[in-house]
Amino acid sequence: MPIDTLATWHRLVKERDVAGLDALLDDEAVFHSPVVHKPQVGKAITQKYLAAAFQVFFNESFRYVRELRSANDAVLEFTLELDGIQINGVDMIKWNDAGRITEFKVMLRPLKAVNLIHQKMGAQLQAAQA
Repeated sequence: MPIDTLATWHRLVKERDVAGLDALLDDEAVFHSPVVHKPQVGKAITQKYLAAAFQVFFNESFRYVRELRSANDAVLEFTLELDGIQINGVDMIKWNDAGRITEFKVMLRPLKAVNLIHQKMGAQLQAAQA
């Protein structure tokens, strides 16, 4: 039976459940960062980026405010405040017939937010490697 991808994603976000990403991501998942030009290919690196995002993005102000979906993909618009900066963005998620995420793309605005996320995600990814 396929995974209910979006219900699982929303649960992971609500519970800040990084460990749950393992079952949700496809082995060939691709992550598109708003600050890294080259797509990050593979489950392990996608999981690292999303785990860092859980730490940086998912504070008490984080909210999904709109959801557009079809059979195997969705666009989730979000807002949050971080270090006094209002951030608006979208998560574009694609999944396969088994319900495992095959592609995750994050887009952000405004430029101030992109620069802040670049700094914070870089620090979080470096800390995870230490």
